[in-house]
Amino acid sequence: MKDNRPVNLDITTIKFPLAAIASILHRISGIGLFFGLGILLYFLQMSLASETEFNRLVTLLENNLIKILLWLLLAAVLYHLIAGIKHLLLDLGIGESKQGAKSGAAIMLALFVVTAVAGGIWIW
Repeated sequence: MKDNRPVNLDITTIKFPLAAIASILHRISGIGLFFGLGILLYFLQMSLASETEFNRLVTLLENNLIKILLWLLLAAVLYHLIAGIKHLLLDLGIGESKQGAKSGAAIMLALFVVTAVAGGIWIW
């Protein structure tokens, strides 16, 4: 059977729907959390080792690059949490239509932006 349909291999020209972008970002945030957990565990180990290590960690956490890293980890946690709740709602049958997926993704992204900004203000 011959297939005469055009084949588009250029991924940059594909227009993903908002729900697909939100789902892909959910997976990326999970990967970020996996690697970020090692950094957080190292910080925990530093804080519990001795008083001098704790003081060194406090000094390290005043660095702006470390604050940005912590904000990125916090943003990944928030995004993954909000997207996970959205996926749980989908499992309950809420927002399974095409329009429901689109509006659910928009609400999820709006909640993420609000919580990420609030988290950034809290870190600084």
